[in-house]
Amino acid sequence: MSHGFDYDLVIIGAGVGGHGAALHAVRCGLKTAIIEAADMGGTCVNRGCIPSKALLAASGRVRELRDTHHLKALGIHVPDVSFEREAIANHANSLVKKIRDDLTNSLKRLNVETIHGRGKLAGPQKVTVMTETGEKTITAQDVMISSGSVPFVPPGIELDGKTVFTSDDGVKLDWLPSWLAIVGSGYIGLEFADIYTALGSEVTMIEALDQLMPGFDPDIAKQAQRVLIAPRDIETKVGMLAKKVTPGSPVVIELADAKTKETVEILEVDACLVATGRIPATSDLGLETVGVEVDRRGFIPVNDQMAVLAEGQPVPHLWAIGDATGKMMLAHAASAQGMVAVDNICGRSRTVDYRSIPAAAFTHPEVSFVGLTEPAAQELAQAEGFNVATVRSYFKGNSKAIAEGETDGLAKVIYREDTGEVLGVHILGFHASDLIQEAANAIAERRSVHDLAYFVHTHPTLSEVLDEAYKRAIEKG
Repeated sequence: MSHGFDYDLVIIGAGVGGHGAALHAVRCGLKTAIIEAADMGGTCVNRGCIPSKALLAASGRVRELRDTHHLKALGIHVPDVSFEREAIANHANSLVKKIRDDLTNSLKRLNVETIHGRGKLAGPQKVTVMTETGEKTITAQDVMISSGSVPFVPPGIELDGKTVFTSDDGVKLDWLPSWLAIVGSGYIGLEFADIYTALGSEVTMIEALDQLMPGFDPDIAKQAQRVLIAPRDIETKVGMLAKKVTPGSPVVIELADAKTKETVEILEVDACLVATGRIPATSDLGLETVGVEVDRRGFIPVNDQMAVLAEGQPVPHLWAIGDATGKMMLAHAASAQGMVAVDNICGRSRTVDYRSIPAAAFTHPEVSFVGLTEPAAQELAQAEGFNVATVRSYFKGNSKAIAEGETDGLAKVIYREDTGEVLGVHILGFHASDLIQEAANAIAERRSVHDLAYFVHTHPTLSEVLDEAYKRAIEKG
């Protein structure tokens, strides 16, 4: 199968995307090797979604058990709830090790060779790897880059990993500051605000843009502020730039007006978490050896088949997936891209349908969405000449949510008024991250609310929140 090459496929980067691509490649009969300079599983397993979800699970239990009003409504009394910070941190670390070992073992079982070292392109179909014993060169029919991303730290912010840190260090939960500033109000900022406030910290959330949660649908962002921010020990500073952050005791934060850049306040806190997004880890990959230039943000240009582009044209036998491409910086999106790339390598033409890939923030309650926000849908409608309609349904009217005492939340469905095609679904509420999958599948099949309204949902379940929304859509006509 290797056509005179060492391998059919070499993958640079063993994150979730690279791992999934390797498994799919073996299923397709390709002799595969994967190169990793650090830990198996990449950001997601070691510093991202896995440890953060472990922390959210533990801190969420603490929040729930300390919510005496909620428990009393259920007839439950739990006195004197306490926790051990170190034990919670160990829970996250243990989960990371288990998942990482599982990934490693799955590759071994399928005879995927794992090469430990830093890989880079050395020309067409050629990769060099710097290992502990020196540099070696390997060849492959196809090469896939899955190099991931690293936290973005804006100019003026100095990290020390202890008092000023990114999510990479935040998931370690080394200590609990009494007062924590969080720079950024996206998924990462929201989740860490949820963790730290549940464990007793006060939080100041700093957002440079004019509104909190700028990437979310406006209706969901408004509801989230009411449910996730206003009732908690969270102060918000919107339209404010963390112009300078100096580690120490205290941490000194120079806040400036985001528009004028003039300093307006000096904030002194115990710690500062920088949650300002991520940037691609694409430097020193040898892309220049095959004539590829990254864009101004560092992302590798690709087409919908995941082929790397040079001057707009696919580079033969070179592919890129995951955060390095900047399409959707989500672990499951990277996995989907990896499978698509492998299928194209094997001659089965496929593309990635980004509109049907869901996302979630695992706060309490959760936030999830798939497809377009309402402003994005209106832009598309104006360009293509159709009208947008929306419907909402609420958890407070759902029998299961009432039984659970979890009635905060809503589901919003955005669809074409003429055909009923679902364009986007946004949910805030109990188990929103699980509920969104039904909507993602509907969008993947370009389903209409007219079809979905006749699907039968189990009663009583939270899924009826979506059922209610679909039925409201057809009632509107």
